[in-house]
Amino acid sequence: MANSKFEYVRNFETDDRCLPNTWIVVRVDGRGFHKFSEKHEFAKPNDKRSLDLMGKAAGRVMTEFKEICLAYGQSDEFSFVFKRDMDLHKRRASKLMTSVASIFTSAFVFHWPQFFDIPLKYPPSFDGRVVLYPSTQNLRDYLSWRQADCHINNLYNTAFWTLVLKGNLTNAEVISLKVL
Repeated sequence: MANSKFEYVRNFETDDRCLPNTWIVVRVDGRGFHKFSEKHEFAKPNDKRSLDLMGKAAGRVMTEFKEICLAYGQSDEFSFVFKRDMDLHKRRASKLMTSVASIFTSAFVFHWPQFFDIPLKYPPSFDGRVVLYPSTQNLRDYLSWRQADCHINNLYNTAFWTLVLKGNLTNAEVISLKVL
C-alpha cells in the first residue's frame, strides 16, 4: 500500500517466518481424492496415469523453486524439502505453502489431457502444510515415515483390490475378512 491512511491494516498480518537453519517441508495432499478418483475412473489399486501426472506436477514445482532439494510422492500427496539455508519469500510459511500448492494444482490440471483420455469432471484441489525439521535425522525420519506409510498402504490396497477385482468379492466382503 502506498502511503495511505489505510496502511495500518498491515499490522494485522501475522509473522509466520520459519525458523532459520531448519529443513522446511511443504506437503501437498489431494482434497477429497477418494471421490475424485472414483469420478474419474482411476484404475485400482494404482493408476499409472495418475501417478505419472502427480510426478509431472511435482516436476513443475521443482522447476519453479530451485530451493527445493528433494521431493517424494505417493498416492495423492507430495512432500517438497527446501534447503536449510534458503530465504525464498523470507521463509514465510504461508507464502511457501500457498505457492507450492497453487503451482502443483495448476500443473495437475494443465497436464491432465496428456495423461487422461477423459476431460476433468470438476477441478481437483490440493491442500498444503509446512513442517519444520531441526535436524537432518528428523528429516530422514519424516521421509522414512512417509515411505513406510506408502509401503503399508500399497500392500493393503494391492491385496484388497486383487480380492475385489480377481476374487469377485464386494468391497464389504473383503473388509469382513479383516482379522483384528
